[in-house]
Amino acid sequence: MFTRASVRQLLLALVFLGIVGLEVELALLRHAESVTQWIPHVALIIGILSTLIVFFRPGPATLRVFQTVMLIFVVVGALGIYLHYRGHVEFALERDPSLGGAKLIWKALRGASPALAPAALSQLGLLGLLYGYRHHAPAADSDQKRENVD
Repeated sequence: MFTRASVRQLLLALVFLGIVGLEVELALLRHAESVTQWIPHVALIIGILSTLIVFFRPGPATLRVFQTVMLIFVVVGALGIYLHYRGHVEFALERDPSLGGAKLIWKALRGASPALAPAALSQLGLLGLLYGYRHHAPAADSDQKRENVD
């Protein structure tokens, strides 16, 4: 029913829609009060551009750039989870310095801003990496290099 190319295009469309949706959500939440809160905005804008470029100009170089941006998404998402969690821990300890162990973890995970929300960015990164997995562009590029060496 679906060809490999159509599944790839579907994955790319999902990545694009997810990036746009996440950026809109962050803008609506006014997620820009500090320098660290601007990190996902910058990553998402670069993600939009790299997604459009790989869609309109597919090739080995644009695919590598896209894959690099998607890897950055995974890292920025993990950083966001850490920053959200750390902020919640600090707030919980300010309110109750006696907290520790599982109670502190539970409080931190249930803080005002969702501690695991940045994982959505990592998920988009993984989806984008799935799009690029065994993509024809890098394989063609590496085959040409092998032929030139032999």
